[in-house]
Amino acid sequence: MASIKDKAEYLVMFVNEFAKHHQLSETQAYRYLRRFKAIDFLDQQYNVAHTQSFDDMVVAMSTYCQRFGGSLA
Repeated sequence: MASIKDKAEYLVMFVNEFAKHHQLSETQAYRYLRRFKAIDFLDQQYNVAHTQSFDDMVVAMSTYCQRFGGSLA
């Protein structure tokens, strides 16, 4: 079972990578990911998500957010 610290560190790194990929500030990226449910998804699916590359997860979460109305591709 993952510790809260491990999940928090992963989410911070993921938000940073997502922000870089989409040329957003970290705050903008976090708000986008929160609004379109990706933060909740990553929290729930951490055990699988953290085994994937950040590049793959950024693409996957961009697609996931689109399902909930997000417009970043």
